[in-house]
Amino acid sequence: MEEYTYRKAGLDDLELLVSSRVMVLKAANRLPDDADMSEIERQSRIYYKKALADGSHTAYLVFDGQRLIGTGGMSYYDVMPTCDVNTGRKAYVMNMYTDPEYRRQGIAYKTLDLLVADAKARGVEHITLEATDMGRPLYEKYGFVQMQSEMEFRGKM
Repeated sequence: MEEYTYRKAGLDDLELLVSSRVMVLKAANRLPDDADMSEIERQSRIYYKKALADGSHTAYLVFDGQRLIGTGGMSYYDVMPTCDVNTGRKAYVMNMYTDPEYRRQGIAYKTLDLLVADAKARGVEHITLEATDMGRPLYEKYGFVQMQSEMEFRGKM
């Protein structure tokens, strides 16, 4: 495996994080390159500024020299304690991406491992994610399992 640089992102990486978020969403949703992502860019900038400052989000950037080749993020949040999550602390993996030229080299696995280690260091044991068909084998290999009981409201508001 090549030696790549894995770096925890900070506020100085704001524009890189925003552009990678747009890239991830376009890829995951199969959007055209010219899709209008201006509102997502704006909202992502607001999100990253707040979440990186208050520690509610961790992001890793992966580089081959100066070239960004991978990303991954973990958002942290609190819910009421439950029998399964007695601390109420949860985390959600998001923005996982590896440049197509660099796939199948363990980059996403290592990025995920860094994110999970960050969550464990914070005492967070409940981690979820939404998997694409392409990402599902990676997450299953890591130890994630399909959830059976979660639902989403899609009615009218």
